[in-house]
Amino acid sequence: MTLLKIKFNQQRRVRLAQGLWLLSWLAVTCGGFIFCLGVYLKTELLRRDEVMENAEIHAVPNILIMVGLASIGTNWIASRMCQDSLDASRFPRWKVLLLAWFAVAALLCCLLLTVVVLSYALQGRLEESLKVGLRNGIRFYKDTDVPGRCFQKETIDRLQMEFRCCGNNNFKDWFEVQWVSNRYLNFTSQEVKDRIRSNVDNRYLLDGVPFSCCNPASPRPCLQNQLTDSRAHYNYEYQSEELNLYSQGCRQALTDYYMGLMNSTGPGVLSVILIQMSVLLSMRYLQTAVDGAAALDSPEAESEGYLLEKGVKETYQDVRATLLNLVKFGQVDPAEGPSGAEEEEKTTDTNTEKAATSPPAS
Repeated sequence: MTLLKIKFNQQRRVRLAQGLWLLSWLAVTCGGFIFCLGVYLKTELLRRDEVMENAEIHAVPNILIMVGLASIGTNWIASRMCQDSLDASRFPRWKVLLLAWFAVAALLCCLLLTVVVLSYALQGRLEESLKVGLRNGIRFYKDTDVPGRCFQKETIDRLQMEFRCCGNNNFKDWFEVQWVSNRYLNFTSQEVKDRIRSNVDNRYLLDGVPFSCCNPASPRPCLQNQLTDSRAHYNYEYQSEELNLYSQGCRQALTDYYMGLMNSTGPGVLSVILIQMSVLLSMRYLQTAVDGAAALDSPEAESEGYLLEKGVKETYQDVRATLLNLVKFGQVDPAEGPSGAEEEEKTTDTNTEKAATSPPAS
């Protein structure tokens, strides 16, 4: 039973080809949009690559870039096939490529759907990557004279000011690391000596934060040092001074930013999937309708267009049987005997062995 059969006369075939040509160029534009979206997301991830531990999240922009380029090429080919579809002398040359075209177009739809799923599924990996990366970034904040870490301080400061955040989880993360380089410490000072001796790792820890954690919305000048001592500053309460520093951690701020970017791509990608599916189905109708008219040897004759020549169940069974035959191809059935060539070779080896072991004639 033919699936979704539609009658096409010559006028309807022409309109289908024209509409598919416009739809193909719309899909080419969407492919360019997907490519630009992937490049933008890739750029944003690379900008802050120093505070990310792994690159698994780059799978989303990589797929977008690849699918965007493939979509541009695939739908451009579809527009060319539409132009040649009503020319009996030119369209047959595309028949060899049609099967590959359908496979690539279906694969593009699957990859775009994968992007939508990954955009929501990778949130946990993103948070873990930022957690480890920001922890290392804060730890290496002071290493401005160490090769490979010279710009770590600038990266963290710009990050905290741009996203209005402080620390990994909150500003208290700075209390657990030495973020002041030893080259700026006066080791002859008794206060510095006491602070270094006060912990087992001989680090200079203090209840202070870098200037980039200061919140410009605070009504008072920023307080960076002795933050846990309410008596160290006039009219200051450690528990109630919420506006003095950014309260949000950079991990949460970056996670919200990147997940917002990737989640916002979802509706756009789904729209592109619908357009690509429309191109795929319309091309199938055009192919079958043109082939039906060609079989009748009359360009003006009425023909039938359909999606599947048989029903879904029958088509599935045929495809399954074809795949099983391909899997079995080349496999040797143990129930079968050896081939003629193998039998002849075996007989020759046996005769040679007998001649070698037989005693010489007297």
